Amino acid sequence: MCGRNALFADQQALEDHFDAKIVTDGGYTPRYNIAPSDPLEVITNEAAGEIDQYHWGLIPFWADEPEEGIINARSETADEKRVFQDSWESRPCLVLSSGFYEWQKRNGGSKQPYRVYREDAPAFTMAGLWSVWENDEHSIPCVTILTTEPNEMMESIHDRMPVVLPSGEEKRWLSADSDERKTLCQPYPEDDLAAYEISTQVNNPMNDDPSVIEPLTHGQSDFGEFTSK
Repeated sequence: MCGRNALFADQQALEDHFDAKIVTDGGYTPRYNIAPSDPLEVITNEAAGEIDQYHWGLIPFWADEPEEGIINARSETADEKRVFQDSWESRPCLVLSSGFYEWQKRNGGSKQPYRVYREDAPAFTMAGLWSVWENDEHSIPCVTILTTEPNEMMESIHDRMPVVLPSGEEKRWLSADSDERKTLCQPYPEDDLAAYEISTQVNNPMNDDPSVIEPLTHGQSDFGEFTSK
């Protein structure tokens, strides 16, 4: 799954990398600990030249009132689920990330958080689906992140991972039909993902500063060295 995200790349680097302009109300603020129900930076198929913010959690269209929504959708079955079917057919999006967080279960102890990131880019994208929940008083653009089986790097940390799109596949994800997008929902195939242990301060979404991504002082994990960007 993917239950926490971060996006802290320089704004100009983001816009240049994705060939898109920040259009969010209030501008862009780097964030190190983005939790469900917070806004996520996204690029949708209807506005491929814009980086906007959508509520993290796809709110079911049948909900009577706004709610937190569904933060992840299994890519293997999203096309079969009533809540995701319309979005799967016609509303793909890119969720921008400087790294996501995952928690490893350990026998007899608390879960250990890891930061997972790409070593070669200011940011990368995760495959998402978007929608707009509406009633007489509210119109809420919202998004869910698609997940898949873990790749070799991730499998010792968690049994699921977000669908991380390889560089060069972002535009294809936005423009492809639903059958072609299905073929893109695979464990990340490249070897440029790395991970390392971080402190449990990430567990509290109120902790949102660069200290969140600092490696634990007892040393790096076996999943890759941390490199400051």
